Amino acid sequence: MVYLDNNATTPVDPMVCEKMSQFLKTHFGNPSSLYPIGREVKEIITESREVIAKALGAKRSEIVFTGSGTEADNFAIRGVMDALPDKDEFVTSSIEHPAIIETANYLEKKGKKVSYVPVDPSGTVNLDFLKNAITSRTAIVSIMHANNEIGTIQPIEEIVRIAKKKGILVHTDAVQSFGKINILVNKLGVDLLSISAHKLYGPKGIGALYVRKGTPIQPLICGGHQERLMRAGTENTAGIVGFGEAVRLLLERGDKDKKVVSRLAERLKKGIEEKIHNVKFNGHETNRIKGTINYSFFGLEAEAILLSLATKDIYVSTGSACSEDSEEASHVLSAIGLRPEVARSSVRMSLGRFNTEEDVDVVLSELPEIVEKLRAISGLNPDDF
Repeated sequence: MVYLDNNATTPVDPMVCEKMSQFLKTHFGNPSSLYPIGREVKEIITESREVIAKALGAKRSEIVFTGSGTEADNFAIRGVMDALPDKDEFVTSSIEHPAIIETANYLEKKGKKVSYVPVDPSGTVNLDFLKNAITSRTAIVSIMHANNEIGTIQPIEEIVRIAKKKGILVHTDAVQSFGKINILVNKLGVDLLSISAHKLYGPKGIGALYVRKGTPIQPLICGGHQERLMRAGTENTAGIVGFGEAVRLLLERGDKDKKVVSRLAERLKKGIEEKIHNVKFNGHETNRIKGTINYSFFGLEAEAILLSLATKDIYVSTGSACSEDSEEASHVLSAIGLRPEVARSSVRMSLGRFNTEEDVDVVLSELPEIVEKLRAISGLNPDDF
């Protein structure tokens, strides 16, 4: 199997599996309990919180565990909007993950004003538009750190400078960037930042939100006193343990991973451009997550390419896993100016820790032949696109 859909989810690292397995075998106490078996679990959660805070350059008390990156995004935006009832405007970009886009739709239905910052053909936000979109009634700006479909990295530090001049809070969805590029919250300057374990070789069902001390925010989930009253509900203890171990491994071997992924991705990108004609690379050529490669194959439907590759045990995607069932062209590719028929021909390949040179060889062996066969069947001339 050649797995090239690491932006959708990553395989769980064996060391993470082992850590979780041992925890489940030896610890079952409720971390809210005062007796020893509960306090032991509480201490283990604190250790995971500590390692995640260290990776982000944050304080331990600023990390709130959530059920996913999507929940973290919702918590950041709706939590701040609820905490600032006198402000009824939200600013985001046109290429956000569905977790942000659907939250924006929810706010609009509630009577809030939402401004969508456009992007240029590389997927970079228009800073002049952003400046004009922010007003005294804006509660929060949310711009993703790196796009999940095309990998483009946004100028978050500059966005923060623009927002802070007007006293506006800034959130960034760093689910795709955490672990792939270095992130220090104080360097970025953001007030809130979302991350998720299953994008960095940890388990699904556990995420976290960085909340800078003093940031006004209301909880989405009410109940017990967990997470310092920020997120009620008995903690996903095994998930938190796995998240902490995944981040510990990231601190230990992250630089090595980045170098390997960057080299493999560049070789794959070069090979596609040499072996297949009439393709278009989507995203910023240099300022992007190196392991994310998105190409339009003129004259074809991406789904046909995906299914043909799957028969060879090669797994790629047509975009965000959270909108894969949609028949509409990707909103990200539409936002960077691709015509619908070109957007629908686009395939995303995302590499990770466990990919090898052999994986690249297999793809470069199979993909050109698949594209050639599908174009012959379609009868369309790729030069017309």
